[in-house]
Amino acid sequence: MRIQTLPIQLINQIAAGEVVERPSSIVKELLENCFDAGATHIQIDIEQGGIRLIKVGDNGCGIVKEDLPLALSRHATSKISSLQDLECVSSMGFRGEALPSISSVARLSLISRTVKAECAWKVSADGSEKDFNPQPDPHPAGTTIEVRDLFYNTPARRKFLKTEKTEFSHIENLLKKMALSRFDVGFVLNHNHREIMNLKPAESVQQQEKRIASICSTAFMESSVTIDFEASGMQLSGWVGLPTYSRSQPDMQFFYVNARLIKDRLVSHAIKQAYRDVLFHGRHPVFVLYLNLDPTLVDVNAHPAKLEVRFREGRTVHDFLFKALHRSLADVRPGQQKNRVNTEVFTPIGNSNNTSVAHLKPSRLATTPPPVQSSLPIQVEEQIKAYTALYPQAINESDRHNDSATESLQNMPPLGYAIAHLHSIFILSETEKGIVLVDAHAAHERVSYERLKQQYHQGSVPTQPLLLPIKIQVSSAEADLAEQQHQIFFSLGFEINRSGPETIVLRSTPALLQKEDVDTLIKDILADIVIHGMSDRLLERCNEILATMACHGAVRAKRKLTVAEMNVLLRDMEKTERAGQCNHGRPTWVELSTSDLDRFFLRGQ
Repeated sequence: MRIQTLPIQLINQIAAGEVVERPSSIVKELLENCFDAGATHIQIDIEQGGIRLIKVGDNGCGIVKEDLPLALSRHATSKISSLQDLECVSSMGFRGEALPSISSVARLSLISRTVKAECAWKVSADGSEKDFNPQPDPHPAGTTIEVRDLFYNTPARRKFLKTEKTEFSHIENLLKKMALSRFDVGFVLNHNHREIMNLKPAESVQQQEKRIASICSTAFMESSVTIDFEASGMQLSGWVGLPTYSRSQPDMQFFYVNARLIKDRLVSHAIKQAYRDVLFHGRHPVFVLYLNLDPTLVDVNAHPAKLEVRFREGRTVHDFLFKALHRSLADVRPGQQKNRVNTEVFTPIGNSNNTSVAHLKPSRLATTPPPVQSSLPIQVEEQIKAYTALYPQAINESDRHNDSATESLQNMPPLGYAIAHLHSIFILSETEKGIVLVDAHAAHERVSYERLKQQYHQGSVPTQPLLLPIKIQVSSAEADLAEQQHQIFFSLGFEINRSGPETIVLRSTPALLQKEDVDTLIKDILADIVIHGMSDRLLERCNEILATMACHGAVRAKRKLTVAEMNVLLRDMEKTERAGQCNHGRPTWVELSTSDLDRFFLRGQ
């Protein structure tokens, strides 16, 4: 066939294949237009999951009558006018393709009025970009777009839509994500003439936290850390869940770059590494994070639906995110951390003879399996003696405290003073506000692990020369990379030389990894550098070994501790980073306040 120009409507229908995947895709495009119009109130009306009707109205700046036909034409936009504008996009939309693409696969009408206009004007479109005939309308200032009968003229695509319930759930989830990006905007969502969501504008921090709680749950806000970190011209703010509050799926992870919701592999990798060795295996963190940086440093024109971005300095962004989250999680200490048992799940048993008995249900914070104590017969007398030598004053103070029953509870340490060692596993401690239960093995494991890491990483990495050098077969690209990054490998304790186009020779390794499969480790590190531009696989492997050493040297279950030993461990926890979780991500302690205890026993009721 000869080359020919496609009809405009067909061109728009092809473009709609990228822009309009399902009803929620249309809602996203229309909401972004509302944001760019400066709207402070947006109402979304949905019928039959968006298949029959999607109606989005706002109180934004509106569109003048003369520009209405352009708004429904391809590659016509008010957002950019030059390449320089494209390189520093600050608006949500900029391509000018959404409305004509939507109108080519649905019946679209647009009503808009500016503040100074005498009346609103209404136009309809079918994707052909012709026969526009604006008609006056009594619509108030702002814009309303109606999209009816989605895919009425492309029945093959309509077959790919799911049930009404499924499609609406996608719209509802999308609106929650968009609502978290613009606290200054109010949202109303109706489905089949029934109000589903009504979010007022949230200007104060308290109102913002209330909106987040309504979307992510109150439990998240009670178990989260506030982030506010700035460096290298970038700012990261928001909320991240403590490691003890996690999910089985990554379904509550919201990340925004300059208020734009995105999913990025580099970002995901940085956050995953920040939660390393504090999150239980198979669990996913919960977060609502906002990254702000110079628009010229991020390319938003990298995905048809604008769901992905490209960072000009990816390594810098990765390191910034990792350090901000890693430091924020590490700085949480007992007294700040919210390792509290949810008292709402302790339900009194209705019993006419005994109304004070309470039935204990699992805490909602217990999102990880219960702690499992190791049974390796390791003696810990040496460790306890070291504690005694290092902290004689703390031991004497704790002895004096327990000898005096009338001593004031004020000015207590955050984890209080030990009272008993329950079942030779759990430390019961009295605090100023209530009691604390500590898993002695898990807590000691974390304390030992952090000390080992500090000792290992403060000095130069000890290396072990190999008696027989190891030849490793790699690709030519990986061999080039190993040669280019020779100094990085050397700083990590590896001595690597290139001996052929696809061969490298390993002559020394870190002493800690002398029994490891270094051949595979080197290949994995090279693969990481190719994909992410960096690799922390070696650090991760070293930490795994240190964690194993800490686990084997920690206080074992059924090993009875004295009050002095327990108090020294509590003081160590208060000074140790990430003390709220053991090396495997399990919680190390929980707290019950006196008001919680009163509630259990119905005191004052």
